[in-house]
Amino acid sequence: VQLQASGGGLVQPGGSLRLSCQPSGRTFSYGAMGWFRQEPGKEREFVSAVRRRDSAKYYGDAVKGRFTISRDSAKNTVYLQMNSLKPEDTAVYYCAASLSQGIITSSIWTENSYDHWGQGTQVTVSS
Repeated sequence: VQLQASGGGLVQPGGSLRLSCQPSGRTFSYGAMGWFRQEPGKEREFVSAVRRRDSAKYYGDAVKGRFTISRDSAKNTVYLQMNSLKPEDTAVYYCAASLSQGIITSSIWTENSYDHWGQGTQVTVSS
């Protein structure tokens, strides 16, 4: 495991959580860092990512306008601020990082473009 994710938990609908992801052990220079999520029995879904070279940010349609990704380049850490959470946001959230400095936009959305993964953190939205 090269990345360590934290910040998940149980929150009521409409609430907020902030996820963090930082390197575990050796530090690499990542071309992009981001988040995917997975519900039981479903495929992993792209949530958000930020590209290093131009700080471009990308969001999945399901979270656009509610989630905000940010990155601390000095710490090689990425954050996901999740607001207005809904029950359908319930999933295991995985942070991911790409070693490709030249990662292109069409690859940002694809989990195969990411080389390192965190262990996952559970987010449960329920009343």
